[in-house]
Amino acid sequence: MITEQTYINKNKLNRGRTMEFQTAKGVRDVPPEEKILKNKVVAVMTKQFELAGFAPLETPILERYETLAAKFAAGEASDALKEIFSLQDQGKRNLALRFDLTVPLSRYVAMNPTLKMPFKRYEIGRVFRDGPIKLGRYREFWQCDIDIVGSKSMVAEAEILSVVDAVFSKLNLPVVVKVNNRKILNGILEQAGIVQKEEAIISIDKLDKIGVAGVSAELKGRGYAPKQVDAVFALVTEKISLSELKKKLKSKEGQEGIQELEELFSYLTARGIKSGQFDVSLARGLAYYTGTVFEARLKSGEFTSSLAGGGRYDNMIGKFIGGGREIPAMGIAFGLEPIIDVLKMKAKAKVKTPANVLVLPINTVRESLVIARDLREAGISTDVALLKGVTKNLQYAAALAIPYVLIVGEDELKQKKVLLRDMTSGMEQVLPLKEVIKKLT
Repeated sequence: MITEQTYINKNKLNRGRTMEFQTAKGVRDVPPEEKILKNKVVAVMTKQFELAGFAPLETPILERYETLAAKFAAGEASDALKEIFSLQDQGKRNLALRFDLTVPLSRYVAMNPTLKMPFKRYEIGRVFRDGPIKLGRYREFWQCDIDIVGSKSMVAEAEILSVVDAVFSKLNLPVVVKVNNRKILNGILEQAGIVQKEEAIISIDKLDKIGVAGVSAELKGRGYAPKQVDAVFALVTEKISLSELKKKLKSKEGQEGIQELEELFSYLTARGIKSGQFDVSLARGLAYYTGTVFEARLKSGEFTSSLAGGGRYDNMIGKFIGGGREIPAMGIAFGLEPIIDVLKMKAKAKVKTPANVLVLPINTVRESLVIARDLREAGISTDVALLKGVTKNLQYAAALAIPYVLIVGEDELKQKKVLLRDMTSGMEQVLPLKEVIKKLT
């Protein structure tokens, strides 16, 4: 559970009252040591996204409520609709905070009919859901999305999953990417005689939270017979393989989903991507998925939240546009907060400042400022000491884990040199500035 940050201002206000500061429930401040880590993760993602040819897009945090609540977006029965933060502006228009980046993308494409297809975009930004809180799950959080709009080819899925594999490889996080297809689930439900597939899939999506017994009870509560529920779980089982399912599933739509996954896994094998794993129980609860769905989780450990998830949604954009058009699309969202939580758990030490060196002047402020400028121009993150006294500034550098302190004294300057102190080993060297720059770059 999140511990809410609380700060009591001890200064007395009018009438002897004290003021209590709290963050809203489910949101949090991000301290420098965490923001530095977050920026590094975003940089890794951005590089991998752009290496694969995805272009950046930015959409508003505020959307019209009807856009997010549309049946072909969140869906009336989904948890996402129940978790929307809604509000009104002064003109009494119903608005909402976006709950993901996929619906705004769909709205953007619908509003820009001249976009060249396929349209490959990435977006990194805040989203909001008024849902339950636990480790890795907040009410204000960041998503990092990549999507391909305008292609039905399974190569699009392979491209997305290759980026997923590359991102987690660069972050040194061993993951398994569970892969399924909504057509397979639809086929299983059809074979079991279940007509209201969307509601049933939303229940199946809760398997990892409430187990088979819980989902069975929920399906029976929706009016389905025990025989129908048993028929579902005869095929929705952890151990079943794609080839075994192919023999048991009679539905035409289900067989189509199997063929699509066979094609996808052949592309992943050709690329040497081993993180993908078929899981027939993977459902993804949002209403708009139409084909492939996937979800990335750590291979092992106590952290159980998903780190990324997504799939194919071929109907949403066309329904935004109207006129019976179908615009195929598929993508995935990386959860920045859960990824950060995992990396914090793995980190041996926290980086509290981007500064790699602290320039400490001793009666040499003007000269030291010039030296700091030269270091920065050389690409070295440089801080300048602001406290009085050598000891206080060395303590400051140690507290923020700044690796080096560059002491600029009058005697050293006369020799056209400076004193470089390694804060880890305590070793000191008197060097020309050019050699310091060479050492630190």
